[in-house]
Amino acid sequence: MGKMRPLVIVTRKLPDVVETRMRELFDAELNIEDVPMTQSAMMEAVRRADVLVPTVTDRIDAGVLAQAGPKLKLIANYGNGVDHIDVESANRRGITVTNTPGVLTEDTADMAMALILAVPRRIHDGIKALEAGEWKGWAPTWLLGHRINGKRLGIIGMGRIGQAVARRAKAFGMQIHYHNRRRLSPAVETELEATYWDSLDQMLARMDVISVHCPHTPATYHLLSARRLKLLRPEAYVVNTARGEVIDENALARMIDAGDLAGAGLDVFEHEPAINPKLVAAPNVLALPHMGSATIESRIDMGEKVIINIKTYADGHRPPDRVLPSSL
Repeated sequence: MGKMRPLVIVTRKLPDVVETRMRELFDAELNIEDVPMTQSAMMEAVRRADVLVPTVTDRIDAGVLAQAGPKLKLIANYGNGVDHIDVESANRRGITVTNTPGVLTEDTADMAMALILAVPRRIHDGIKALEAGEWKGWAPTWLLGHRINGKRLGIIGMGRIGQAVARRAKAFGMQIHYHNRRRLSPAVETELEATYWDSLDQMLARMDVISVHCPHTPATYHLLSARRLKLLRPEAYVVNTARGEVIDENALARMIDAGDLAGAGLDVFEHEPAINPKLVAAPNVLALPHMGSATIESRIDMGEKVIINIKTYADGHRPPDRVLPSSL
């Protein structure tokens, strides 16, 4: 990119403070209207840009990357997950991909814990009853839910966010269990009082609440398949603040509709923004519009990470948050 200000094309509207700083440092084209780019607009952007700043709503696949101009050398993703970017194709074309790890941990863990609390206690039902004018006063058997103290929480994916959820859940008196590609160190297991399960199937069959915190990769697509969902006890709850593709959404909807699961708390969906109508209609499903990282602090921190990655690359150095292809 040399010493000239790189042309940075941002695909969605970002917090004002982030956009202002980008304009100060780079030749930044902003999406003031905040309308998602069409595929043709995305192709035009990669033809012109030195740096592309996409979000989770953009699909940067091999077809888009095939249109990339010779100047495009960096895709600085605004977000942690990069399953919407073909990192392998980008690498083959000499395009570096970066993300924003770490800054979403506490906010996403807070949201997961909120769902773990809200669904068993039927908070959503209570809100709807008030709004509908159905509340006639306190009654000993109305809107009874379940306590979470003493319940077993099974965490799928024990990275930064999974561990942050474990710490919160432990404070609420839950028993922590987890399945992960690699077992945690004995010190961390001791701190979290966590029980490791090498077999996901065996863990699923024994938990009261399952919380998903693994990334979406080819290996985790429908990790919670119809077969695995059937291993859950009818009294169990499913919480997902990771990626919708990790769960077979149609199978989950069928089980909820049939009464084979106690409920679910979902912040992500397999075909966002579309959601299975059965999940929307189910009284025991609390569905949120992908709000896990939706705090002012988190979104500004994400922007600062993006800026650091661009500035570092423009200065001729390796950006700190480079994402390597899975083949490397």
